[in-house]
Amino acid sequence: MTEEQPGSGTRPHPHHPASPESPAASGQGARPAAPEGFGHGAGPAPSGPVSGPEVPGPEVPPHQWDELPGPDGTPQGWPEYAEPPPEPSRVSPLMMLIDPVRNLRALILPLAGVLFVGGFSPTSIVWAAVGVGGAVVFAVVQWFTFRYQIIGDRLELTKSLIGRSVRTIPLDRIRGVDISTPPLHRLLGLVVLRIDTGATGGDEEEGELSGITKEEAARLKTLLMRRSRSAPAPEADATAVTVPPREQPADGGETKTPDRPQERVFSRVPRRWLRYGPLSGAYVLTPFAVIGAAVGLFFNWGREIGLGKEEGDAGLVRIARDAGLWLLDRPVLLAAVILLLVLAMPVVGGVMYALFNWQFTLLARGDHLVAERGLTTRRSVSLERRRVRGYEIVDSPTERIGKVARVWAIVTGLGNSQTRGQLLPVVPKSHAWEITAEAVTPFSSPLRPHPPAARRRALVRAIVPWLVAALVPGWIALTVGGWPWWTAAGVALGFAVLGVPLGLDHYRSLGHTYDGVRISVRSGSLRRSQAVIEKRAIVGWTLSQSWTQRRSGLLTVTAGVGAGTGGYAARDVATDDGVAFAADVTPDWIRPFLLTQPGEEKGA
Repeated sequence: MTEEQPGSGTRPHPHHPASPESPAASGQGARPAAPEGFGHGAGPAPSGPVSGPEVPGPEVPPHQWDELPGPDGTPQGWPEYAEPPPEPSRVSPLMMLIDPVRNLRALILPLAGVLFVGGFSPTSIVWAAVGVGGAVVFAVVQWFTFRYQIIGDRLELTKSLIGRSVRTIPLDRIRGVDISTPPLHRLLGLVVLRIDTGATGGDEEEGELSGITKEEAARLKTLLMRRSRSAPAPEADATAVTVPPREQPADGGETKTPDRPQERVFSRVPRRWLRYGPLSGAYVLTPFAVIGAAVGLFFNWGREIGLGKEEGDAGLVRIARDAGLWLLDRPVLLAAVILLLVLAMPVVGGVMYALFNWQFTLLARGDHLVAERGLTTRRSVSLERRRVRGYEIVDSPTERIGKVARVWAIVTGLGNSQTRGQLLPVVPKSHAWEITAEAVTPFSSPLRPHPPAARRRALVRAIVPWLVAALVPGWIALTVGGWPWWTAAGVALGFAVLGVPLGLDHYRSLGHTYDGVRISVRSGSLRRSQAVIEKRAIVGWTLSQSWTQRRSGLLTVTAGVGAGTGGYAARDVATDDGVAFAADVTPDWIRPFLLTQPGEEKGA
């Protein structure tokens, strides 16, 4: 017969106010109200008996409910909100098939080195098999030791492989939840869920759940984003867009929360527009990136399999140099390789563009903007509309010739905005303006031109540096001679000539304006960017002048914004126009620093 412990069966719930483990008992402040389904409340316990169904959601369980759930379930009378947190969850067991394949990618070179160095002997094969088996065992152990769980107002990701590691992500810090489907995951019906908290300096507070089902990903995304919406948006004011969490029926009936947010499609990029992909310089240079990767792979594999092992890296360099000299001795073959690269640039660029932007769709889902894209890896990125402060329309010289552009959102608290903030790939510019007006904010005001002094400065900056660069090799070529110096001087002079149209194009790209609600600034030539920003997003101004700008009567006006890149500049504006521009947008901030108010003559 065992002795019954004192208080058996009536142990206080750890979140009960009377419990020594509770925040109230320890003198700490009460925690915020937890989402429904969890048993941490903020209010005091009622003093009298209260029946379960009559207890309001934000309160904690009364003192009558002081028993913990047992094998038979929760005690009788427990309300739904007072249920204890659920057990930690694991990702799908199918990850034990995916992770070994992903781990083997990092082991290919070492395993190949073991096999080549060992001459494919039985011993080397055994050691390679041990490496493969180790990758499988590591994947199994990794699956068993990883857990995730939503507890009250936070998401916990727990790893306990050797030491226990718990990453805690506050739900009110979550800025976005993205879902992607890499090829192996898609084959097994799984997805990858990534959580963005807008943290700077890396991904210290971000989390990833790789290998959950589509249904679980949809459930978690809805729960996480619903909880994050309960936090106030930064810089909220009377003009901020607010989205009610529930739909109010027109007939005055019972309030109902929809199971699935309503969707509105803004744009589906047709396949015929994929031909614009080669106009983007990033994709056109893909063949050269492939060549660079092949050279790096040669050196890595060379070290593993022992090429040039007597000389080390110098031996690998010698082999690469000999291959280059061999190719130079065969001009016909060299010309064929160069022609192949030139022809491959648009083809490979188009293929890579299609892989990343296949069936690009921009839609509104509830109070989020969602961008879905990708062929081999399908990705879905969500942006809270209340945090969108504007957009940026970007194009290159080749894209301007084709009258196309790309669009990024300007969003507060968004990490990795160049990847997550894209609203449209390369599309016709008229379509870009139409969709941004419908999905974000309309804008049609003409830009104010900049003075002729800005054109002179743009030409000087585009031409003079190359002329200076041509002086040294030109002087050496005249005094010493030698075709390398003549070649260097000729190349520099060629770039100086190209600087003329580049400088003129840079001047034509300059512009700024304010329409009473939002500002717009534009600059750049090789990468021209026009940003449209809501007035409420501006948190300050920076007016700067270089020595050459002061001599030309110009300045740069930068609007400080708590979103996007943090600042958007109107470059080379006339001094008076730049000050007036900032004063028009935020007069209360600028006018106290002016010697003469707008409309007054100097010296009055």
